[in-house]
Amino acid sequence: MASIPQLPAQLPSQFSSQGLAYDSKSLDALRSRAAGDPKGAVREAARQFETLFMNELMKSMRSTTLQSGLMDDSGATSGRSMGMEMLDTQWAGQLAGRPGGLSEAIMKQLERQMGLSPGPIPVTGSANNTAAPLSATPQPTRVPQTGAAGFVQQHSAAAQEAEKATGIPASFMVSQAALETGWGRKEIRHGDGTPSFNLFGIKATGSWKGPVAEITTTEFINGKAQKVVAKFRAYGSYAESFADYARLMKESPRYQAAVGSVTRSTAAEGSGPIDRAAAFAQGLQKAGYATDPAYADKLTRVINTTLRLQRSLA
Repeated sequence: MASIPQLPAQLPSQFSSQGLAYDSKSLDALRSRAAGDPKGAVREAARQFETLFMNELMKSMRSTTLQSGLMDDSGATSGRSMGMEMLDTQWAGQLAGRPGGLSEAIMKQLERQMGLSPGPIPVTGSANNTAAPLSATPQPTRVPQTGAAGFVQQHSAAAQEAEKATGIPASFMVSQAALETGWGRKEIRHGDGTPSFNLFGIKATGSWKGPVAEITTTEFINGKAQKVVAKFRAYGSYAESFADYARLMKESPRYQAAVGSVTRSTAAEGSGPIDRAAAFAQGLQKAGYATDPAYADKLTRVINTTLRLQRSLA
């Protein structure tokens, strides 16, 4: 009869100090941790999932070994069986959480879904691939025009000027421009293909006296996406687009609550950038800035991506 596996006097710290998430107390602790340290909670949840997976895998392997007769398990006592289970659990815990393992892949996926890290973003091609009007004076390009990082760098200066006028963080406005234009890949163009420089999807209503660009766009009507033809404002430059957006946010009573939410949340103790981003995005959606019912969630995620890009560029 095979000997009983010898266990160390003390289990690893991850088992002695905290249980797995299927323990209700450990699950409550994990939820509490998520409020103050979401990334740490995601990392721990991913590690625990991998531990459970490895434990089940080792159980399956042991069962196959016993059934094949490679180990004589006849007369095994319940104590011996418990010892094997504890040993499997210990080994599973030691194998989980290693770099390049299953938990790392799970953690990255959860972080993207929760908006804690940027998801797939454009990394090739021009951030703004529209040709400049023939009348425009050529300007030297000082920032890379590739991908999301190029988009953020290109529009930061104009966004900072708009921030001075509105109090809305420049990163929030760059993010909204990125959401509206698909990081510059889906900008509104005139019928002849020239750019409208409209980064915020602002429509040309009756009060608008400037040039317009008429395109087919998607609107959500009674909760259903439909294609409609609409007129949008056109500008002479991206700086003009940011300036007009700033005027709209500052002067329109419709968006005062959204702008105010940024100021209030900035002054609130313990309010972080993501909290302010969520408040601003939800304020815009309530004010009817866009008909997309998921607009606030999408904007919040893009703001988080922009913040991450800015930190990496600093």
